[in-house]
Amino acid sequence: MLAPMQGLTNRATRALFIDWVRPDVVFTEFMRVSSVSRKRLHRNDLTEAGSATGGVPLVTQLVGNDARALVTAVRNAEAAGAQHINLNMGCPYGRMTTSATGGAMLQHPEQLATIIPALRQAISGSFSIKIRAGYCDSEQIFSLTSLFEDNCVDFLVLHPRTVLQKYAGSADHSITARLVKQTSIPVIANGDICSANQGLQVLKTTGAAGLMLGRGAIADPLLFTRIRSRCLTEPTPTETAIMIRKYMGDVIKRYQVLFSGEKQVLDKAKNVLAFLDQPEFARPIAKLKRARSLAAFSDLLAQIEQS
Repeated sequence: MLAPMQGLTNRATRALFIDWVRPDVVFTEFMRVSSVSRKRLHRNDLTEAGSATGGVPLVTQLVGNDARALVTAVRNAEAAGAQHINLNMGCPYGRMTTSATGGAMLQHPEQLATIIPALRQAISGSFSIKIRAGYCDSEQIFSLTSLFEDNCVDFLVLHPRTVLQKYAGSADHSITARLVKQTSIPVIANGDICSANQGLQVLKTTGAAGLMLGRGAIADPLLFTRIRSRCLTEPTPTETAIMIRKYMGDVIKRYQVLFSGEKQVLDKAKNVLAFLDQPEFARPIAKLKRARSLAAFSDLLAQIEQS
């Protein structure tokens, strides 16, 4: 699965990944559910929810904590074409709406006894949850599994850090392995999977039903291909240079269709560049981040391939 990443996994990026490496499942960026507006979801979010994905299942991710508002949002998303709904209970970055949502919901587990059944009843297709191991206690996830099982959640995506950890330290996939053993719900492993070796090790040691790739895939989309082919050899500098040029060239081309104006296209493309962490290309990537025109950006990409 390609992880939902805010500011990154828009429909242009999803299409790029589908055409190039074809993840088995893709997610929208999270959609804020308004507890005030009757429409609940922004018009652009409804367009995203119903967008075509070339036969690859698209999961619509919602973030909110009001049961009534979430139910209305589900109905609106399904009317727009959504077939799969995910509740975000993992984002660690504070209040994304006017109240505690995302990972902050884990501070108020008593509310989940109302929210989870209401969503399960409202959702026609699959219902999944992306979740942290806990808010401040990584054992918290084990107190929630019976609620998820009783309400027929179709799968869980576990990032085995606490909300307070954000991305500090390492994802503890021993928690993933324990969750797999404890619950009958399929568990998707997420967190710190940046190489084929890491991905295959997580699958082997946890027994997870699958992997969700986030930062590692944004850094290198071919990670999907290497995991599938069980290729443990890291790409050569020449292969990496070719990947960067194709990847960022495609990003620019697709973003010119989705976004308006040269500056916005460049700014959005630089959001992707921020995740490219290949040390041997640190200097040319830094130059790309400073590019002030699409022409300059394209020239710098060509130089990367020639170096």
